[in-house]
Amino acid sequence: MAPYTELKVQGYEEFTKVVKEHEDKNVFVYFTGNKNEQGVSWCPDCVKAEPVVRSQMEYLPEDSIFIFCQVGERPYWKDSGNAFKKILKLRGVPTLLRYGTAQKLEEEECFDANLVQMMFTEE
Repeated sequence: MAPYTELKVQGYEEFTKVVKEHEDKNVFVYFTGNKNEQGVSWCPDCVKAEPVVRSQMEYLPEDSIFIFCQVGERPYWKDSGNAFKKILKLRGVPTLLRYGTAQKLEEEECFDANLVQMMFTEE
């Protein structure tokens, strides 16, 4: 069995579709600002947090799903009516969460490798 599966999605509709397909699994989601052609997000905190999150992915539970979700360009994200803010109640990017639970790391918390590891290892 694979340690985990990583899926990359773009936007809210694709995110909800993928979550629904894997609702029987342990699903972790990393929300980040869209990346440009060079692979760099418009969100400086996302750029800083991604290597920290990735460095802890070895601790993901076996057979879990890790969704790397780009939330859109900066103007869309700044719109308080966007689906991520309105429906999922996200307050900032980056956000790392265990889907279907209250476990969530927001913004600067994603810079802390210990917190990320705890998210991946605690039930």
